Amino acid sequence: MAAQESGLWRSSAILGYGVQATDDAIGSVSDVLFDDADWTVRWVVVDTGTWLPGRKVLLPTSVLGNPDPATRMFPVDATRKQVEDSPGLGQDEPVSRQMETDIYGYYGWSPYWYPGTAAFPGYVPPLAGQPAAAPAAGTARPGSRPGTASEPEQRGDPHLRSVREVTGYHIRATDDDIGHVEEFLLDDTHWMIRYIVVDTRNWWPGKQVLVAPKWIDHVDWGAQQVHVRVTRGQVETSPEYDPSATTDRAFEERLHGHYGQIPYWI
Repeated sequence: MAAQESGLWRSSAILGYGVQATDDAIGSVSDVLFDDADWTVRWVVVDTGTWLPGRKVLLPTSVLGNPDPATRMFPVDATRKQVEDSPGLGQDEPVSRQMETDIYGYYGWSPYWYPGTAAFPGYVPPLAGQPAAAPAAGTARPGSRPGTASEPEQRGDPHLRSVREVTGYHIRATDDDIGHVEEFLLDDTHWMIRYIVVDTRNWWPGKQVLVAPKWIDHVDWGAQQVHVRVTRGQVETSPEYDPSATTDRAFEERLHGHYGQIPYWI
C-alpha cells in the first residue's frame, strides 16, 4: 500500500514515522496539528519514547526534511540536545499561543503568524532575534477534543486541531449523512490538508470518497460533525478513492470536475 501519492501523504502513514535529529533519533510522530481556519498543518507532535520517557515536543513542519518512505524517517534541522532542552508538551496541556511563542523563541525561528509568511503556508523562515508576538491563550489538546464553550474568540488566537482527534468525526452532506472521517491527505509541499477521506460504510459499504476542506460549510466541533456543501447523490456518483492506488492529478481533475469545483492548483 502506497504511503505517498503524487505529493499527497496519508495521515495514517505519517503517524508513527521516526524523527531524526542532525545527530541521532529523537522519537516518532504521534500526532499532527492543523489550523482550522485554512487547514494548514502547523506542528507535528513528537513522542520521545524511551529516550525521554513520557515527554512530547512540538516541531513546526518547516524544520522537517523530506521523509524517507524506505526508512519511515523524517530528518529534522535540530540537534538532540536542542530538542531535549526545548519547551515540552504536557499530557493534556493545551497548545496556546504562548507555548508556540516560547518554542519559536527557544529555537530562534520566526513564528508563522508574522506578516510576510502567509503567502507561503506552513513555511517558517529561520530568522533569529524577532520580537515575540503578544501571547493569547489557545485550546488545542493533541489527541483530545478542544473545548468549545471556553474557546477564546479573540483575533489572533490559534485554532489548532488534532488529526487523531478529528478522525472519526461524522460528515453530513446538505441532505443527509454520508459517513465519517477516515483520515486525511496532506500536501507535503505547503503542508496543507488537501482532502478528507470519507468512509461511507454505514451508508454505502466498501466505498471511500474524497472531499476537500474548501467544500466544507462549517464544522460543529462540539457535536463532532463536518458539514459539506455537496449532496448525497453527488457523493454516491463521485470517483471512488482507493488507498492502494495513486491519487494522481488526473484523478484530482476528475474529482473537482465531478463536483464543479475549481482545483486548488489553479
